[in-house]
Amino acid sequence: MNHFEFFNIPVSFYPDLVDLKQRYLKNSKLFHPDFHTLAEAEKQAETESQSTHNNEAYQVLADFDKRLKYILELKGMLEENKHEIPQEFLLEMMDVNEAIMELEFDFDEAMYQKAIQDATELETSLLAAVQPVMESYVDGVTPSESLAPVVDFFLKRRYLWRIKENLNKFAPASKEVR
Repeated sequence: MNHFEFFNIPVSFYPDLVDLKQRYLKNSKLFHPDFHTLAEAEKQAETESQSTHNNEAYQVLADFDKRLKYILELKGMLEENKHEIPQEFLLEMMDVNEAIMELEFDFDEAMYQKAIQDATELETSLLAAVQPVMESYVDGVTPSESLAPVVDFFLKRRYLWRIKENLNKFAPASKEVR
């Protein structure tokens, strides 16, 4: 049973998070092992398993990034070595990577701030471009192939995370990029 089925909600990139939390809390009470201490061992194991699934499912579905990856995996869109980051995106990233290399050898606050701003603006524009596809997605109706732009977004965003991690190496402790 996938996480969406577990909570009895439709597969969606943008589920109702208030409803999801209510379902999670209801399940937490229902499956909490403390309420089943007098049950048979088999029933205790089953409720413990359900409690674990409840926690894992909620952690994934409540987090946009984890939910995005989960849906793409669920739909078979993230098979290993099947997708690559588009070459034109990598060419765009050359300037950002060069700025990071310069920061490594000679830190400059203005250059650091510019690199952060560029990465954040790019991430925002990538999301804006793919958001209509994610918002209009209807499980069982929308063909999986139409999720190709979402896969590209996911891969590009993951690449940007690595860039931000590299930038964090140069950040003062109080200014880490998220």
